[in-house]
Amino acid sequence: MKRLVIALSLTLTAGLLYATPTYAAGASLSMSLNQTPGRSEPIVTLYGQLKPAKASIPVTVQIYLKGKWQDTRFISKTAKVGTWRVVAVATALNATMKYRAKANIAGKTVYSTAKEIVIKPVPQMVDGVSHVIDPLGPGGRIHGTDVSRWQHPNDQPINFVKKYKAGMRFVMIKASDTRDEADALALKYVIMDRSAAQAAGIFTGFYHYAVTPDSKDPEVIKTDAATQAQKVIWRLAELGGYNEMDLPYALDLENNCVRYDKSGCVKYASKQAVTLWAKTFLRIVKEKTGRTPILYSYPAFLENAMVRDAELATYPLWLAQYQIDPADPLAQPGLKPGGCYVHSWTSANCSSQWIIWQYSSCGIAPKYGVPGNRLDLNVFRGTQDEFLALATGTWKPSANDFMPKNESSTMTIKSVNAVSTDKNATVKVEVFRPTGLPVVTGTVRFYPNPTNRPENMLVQTVVRSTSGAWTLTINGLPAGTWPGEIGFVDATGTHAKVRVPIEFTIAQGPEPTPTPSPTAKPAKPKPTTDSCAKQIKN
Repeated sequence: MKRLVIALSLTLTAGLLYATPTYAAGASLSMSLNQTPGRSEPIVTLYGQLKPAKASIPVTVQIYLKGKWQDTRFISKTAKVGTWRVVAVATALNATMKYRAKANIAGKTVYSTAKEIVIKPVPQMVDGVSHVIDPLGPGGRIHGTDVSRWQHPNDQPINFVKKYKAGMRFVMIKASDTRDEADALALKYVIMDRSAAQAAGIFTGFYHYAVTPDSKDPEVIKTDAATQAQKVIWRLAELGGYNEMDLPYALDLENNCVRYDKSGCVKYASKQAVTLWAKTFLRIVKEKTGRTPILYSYPAFLENAMVRDAELATYPLWLAQYQIDPADPLAQPGLKPGGCYVHSWTSANCSSQWIIWQYSSCGIAPKYGVPGNRLDLNVFRGTQDEFLALATGTWKPSANDFMPKNESSTMTIKSVNAVSTDKNATVKVEVFRPTGLPVVTGTVRFYPNPTNRPENMLVQTVVRSTSGAWTLTINGLPAGTWPGEIGFVDATGTHAKVRVPIEFTIAQGPEPTPTPSPTAKPAKPKPTTDSCAKQIKN
């Protein structure tokens, strides 16, 4: 393989170079800059975050030139979580330059810390390919990680430059979730991590954590899968679509519990339901984006919770199995002591046709610039060309692909069960978009009439059965007639609030007989277990 060597060297000074006064009280603006390695020309990325977060705030990059700070033509706008990003091609080499970012907030100006960069011509190319994906992982494979909010304890950032220097060449980032609260955190960190990782020369993929619906109806299952696929498309649009350093979106499907109580899971989706849901979701994402999505799971789930299916097998598999060392060239996931796991990706010789193998959840996080102690580690199965093929094809969103704002909503109360004070009141609610499809985000709540509010505090529990459908349980209503409203609210601002009047009568139920509290027995200390005891700790 012929190598054309053009040296690229980067020096970053993270310290304060000039005193920059803060004019906007309580606001701070950060800026990092990095030159992406493995490119045929110098690409510099400047990125940071405004705190407290505010969307659509213009951020201007300034340069210190001829003894004063001057605005450049590079202007960005902050995202909902306050992050911003600028990517530029450097045409002047061997020059030392100082940059900072500024933002205007309510008529006041706030500046980032100034930083210095020196670009020297040392880029590296291999047979005309601008990206060099070094196989630096165990077994001579391409090494990668996956991250989510758990890799940001106390909101700490990941040092992707250190991750790159430690041999990592790709990272799969949690970008979306069925559950709204978890989805909001995923959005916050994917915007931060994608920019920083790509600036450091690391390819980025995304994944969606799925919760399947509590239904046996095939049409309900397909509708729920389509609704969650819509959330993924909206999220990808918010990220600007796929670029040349993006790997495809992955579906994280590892849980088929659809109903819980205090003791744990009380109902699981059938194998047919899980398979139908996955095929529907993957097919929609593929058709919309032009990229074939990946499915993430573990062998026992694929065998016991899904049906073997030829269509499923056409999607690349990201397989999680630990306690096997990928440094052994003959080691592979998908096998068990008594034979092999049998699922859609099992080949005739009992091996699994995986493309990414998550071989450990106990990587040494600080080694890779990640706050905390543990980190998931992955290897890619294949050559550099096969890796780059995953990143082939860009998708740019059109205006219709973005998440709507305050889209009108329609609510239907399906049933009300309110009898007596000794039983919880339950209300089943469905909320729809103008198209007749279920809303994608949001939740419901009971709002009592303010003039007739119960004296004691209500305890409300909402359980999602499928997209746009919830069972609301209300505990703590004393006897009487209770007028009020069932309200739908969406913290993301995607769907409009809507309220529907409701009234129910609660009869006085039997008073519960108090039972004496049992004498507490001293708890036996649980034996401590080390979940990383047998895992690979690279």
